[in-house]
Amino acid sequence: MRIGPEEPCVPGFVSAYPSLAVQLPGAAVPWLRRSRDEAFERFAALGLPTTRDEDWKYTSVAAIARRVFRVDGAIEVSDEVRAVVLRHAIEGTQRMVFVDGHFVPGLSQPATLQATLPEGARVGSLAQAVEARADDVEPLFAAAGDAADGFSALNAALWSDGAWIDLAAGVALEAPVHLLFVTTRSDSASFPRNLIRAGEGASATVIEHHVGPDGASYLSDTVTRIVLGRGARIAHTKLQQEGRKAFHVADVAAEQGQDSAFVSHALAFGGQLSRAAIATRLGAEGCDAKLAGLYVGSGRQHIDHHTCIDHAAPRGTSRELYKGVLDEAARAVFNGRVIVRPDAQRSDALQSNRNLLLSEDAEVDTKPQLEIWADDVKCAHGATVGQLDADQLHYLRARGIAEGDARALLIRAFAADALAGIEHGPLRARLESLLPGALPEAA
Repeated sequence: MRIGPEEPCVPGFVSAYPSLAVQLPGAAVPWLRRSRDEAFERFAALGLPTTRDEDWKYTSVAAIARRVFRVDGAIEVSDEVRAVVLRHAIEGTQRMVFVDGHFVPGLSQPATLQATLPEGARVGSLAQAVEARADDVEPLFAAAGDAADGFSALNAALWSDGAWIDLAAGVALEAPVHLLFVTTRSDSASFPRNLIRAGEGASATVIEHHVGPDGASYLSDTVTRIVLGRGARIAHTKLQQEGRKAFHVADVAAEQGQDSAFVSHALAFGGQLSRAAIATRLGAEGCDAKLAGLYVGSGRQHIDHHTCIDHAAPRGTSRELYKGVLDEAARAVFNGRVIVRPDAQRSDALQSNRNLLLSEDAEVDTKPQLEIWADDVKCAHGATVGQLDADQLHYLRARGIAEGDARALLIRAFAADALAGIEHGPLRARLESLLPGALPEAA
């Protein structure tokens, strides 16, 4: 199957879908086949978004629409792929590896992950789950809701694999689960889909990590859905390290039950064009949500984050901090939306977006939004765009610190509080080590 080149849904693509659908996981499961067909019909109706769509006003996907991408099930696990996996491994985690959109048990650690988990925890391949226990997986698909745009509809139609994490009440995973998605081929498209459910009082940390080669142009269209029961806690970190010619589009959405806690960290370092939509709905009383993000760009990278925190019930608390560091001709987009609905009295929401521009050609479009429909609330938001402080730089230079090192210190200090909430030490150290190499000015 091919996607592109000029229209979001060309006749050849439409005609190829039926033949591909019978090869996808769960093709013989009636409810899943219907779900895929309905999603593809929605994609055909929506097409890919354009800058005429308000949520995509500053991000054009014309470069994706013009390309031709291959979609197939063949994967190759070479020594080079094994080296990539080892290079991106994170200490102290349980690792699931997906190559070109497909789970590879032989690269995962431990290989028999399910055997190491506590009773009541199911962690594994979504493709295998729909084949072996489709009835258990169906409620998670139902909770995922409708596709918001053409990319998420396309994922719902064409997903080939992803993680399935289902935790019974009271189950706590001690080690983070590291979902490592590796792309190896140019001109390819992959559609990972992750479904996570935490029952009452359950807890887990999940690291969703996307990597690929710098010289390859490919599309990664990924969707993650998270459902939290009463008193559950999920910490989700999304680390985007795609190749510098890649296109990465992601949709992460959480639905929170009473007194649950959702912690999201979104880190973007790679890709020619990347877009992440991250949303949570505080759907019952007493929910807590913390969203933090750091995006770092140089060259002509385009990095877009759209977030939405929906206070739909009383006594919800949310905190959001996104920071950006941009050099050369990089461009970023931040749109953060906080909604406080009429029944969400005594909600407490704070939102901040701060940006550091290291060159005259770097640019950011920032739009923090508050939509308040209740009167007994405490809410605030703000955004800043600036450069390195000349006085601070002079202070460090006067104490014998070279200019490059001084700039690197200030950039690291600026980014620090966006990473401070990451509890897993090896992951936080990895992220701190990525920052200097991501920017010419900081090198």
